[in-house]
Amino acid sequence: MLAKTTSKIYGYFLLGTGIIGLIASFVITWEKLQLLQDIDYVPSCSINPVISCGSVMKTLQAEVFGFPNSWLGLVGFMAVIVVGAGLLAGGQYKAWYWRLFNAGTLAGVVFIHWLFGQSVYVTQALCPWCMVVWLVTIPIFWYTTLYNVRQGYLPVPKVLAPAVGFLQEYKHLALVVWYLGIAALVLHHFWYYFRTLL
Repeated sequence: MLAKTTSKIYGYFLLGTGIIGLIASFVITWEKLQLLQDIDYVPSCSINPVISCGSVMKTLQAEVFGFPNSWLGLVGFMAVIVVGAGLLAGGQYKAWYWRLFNAGTLAGVVFIHWLFGQSVYVTQALCPWCMVVWLVTIPIFWYTTLYNVRQGYLPVPKVLAPAVGFLQEYKHLALVVWYLGIAALVLHHFWYYFRTLL
């Protein structure tokens, strides 16, 4: 019963975060298309020199694989929604499927951290909708990994069992610390601008 309840909560979580990520990816894609049609177009999320989607969208980093990064979000978050909906419908997946899904979330979280570094330290601008994608991708990876460990889909070496148990116990706190670390890096780097708003 507990396992079913956990799967249902996790299913709702995937469905919710997947929808949020999909909306953000769609908005980024739409804004990018407007920019491609009109080079002078100013995206709605270009607010100031730091919070500026336009500055980010015009960089090579915005098209790492030769097409807008947001297209990956459209596909990836749709997959997250499908898995979440499947769980809520009572679907059961094989261990290999969960490992593959986990690998996908890992690729996503590694990619958004790279984009974070490029955005903050190279482009010197932040895209609000991109940050929404970052915001949901991290917990999708984090809770997916913990879920798979709990379900036994990802074996844990005995030597790491205490550490994994600790992270399972304080999973929400670990996520908050993760977010705070990112926020601290952003504030530190852009403090020269944010302090003028105080």
